[in-house]
Amino acid sequence: MNYRIEWHVLARADLFDIYDWIAEHADPQTAYAYTARIERRCESLSAFPHRGTPRDHFEPGLRSITFERRVIIAYRVEKDRVLILRLIRTARDIAAQFANDEA
Repeated sequence: MNYRIEWHVLARADLFDIYDWIAEHADPQTAYAYTARIERRCESLSAFPHRGTPRDHFEPGLRSITFERRVIIAYRVEKDRVLILRLIRTARDIAAQFANDEA
């Protein structure tokens, strides 16, 4: 069974922020290539969504995988879909990030 991949609005905003940062510090082509690789990594969850690490201590049902050791892809598996919740740069505190989402 393949799962549908859906993006939470905050995850999309995270992706755009990553693009903007790279475009500003490198160039738009590099930013596009990097964010396209992140999207492909997220799409790969459609076949094996439970391969990520459970993060129930942050939020029930939360799982995560890393991307190139620089981005944590936080997601939840639901019935027939994988919901991409956030893209968190590893330099940030993941617990604080999810606490801020509650506010």
